[in-house]
Amino acid sequence: MAAANAGAANLGGFIVPLVFFAMFYFFAIRPQKKRQKEITEMRESLKVGDQVITIGGIHGKIVKLKDETITIEVGSDKTKFEVTRWAIGSTVDKNESKDN
Repeated sequence: MAAANAGAANLGGFIVPLVFFAMFYFFAIRPQKKRQKEITEMRESLKVGDQVITIGGIHGKIVKLKDETITIEVGSDKTKFEVTRWAIGSTVDKNESKDN
């Protein structure tokens, strides 16, 4: 009888960390992977003329694309910056930019 109880206690000691890891995966790891995939797809689909915001907060329009670098035009004096592709944080929806 004592051996059966010891086996059940060992199984319970194994299930609790397993459930904790499963919850951690579904609430932390999985959403982060999904978000990273969306960001990668957005950066791969950039094209000339897109309005973008860099991860540093600079708003601009793409004027030239290369493999790993993007040239953006900012400000009323049309200053041009060359940034790496991974520095693009998001694109601006054209409908949102007309409202502002």
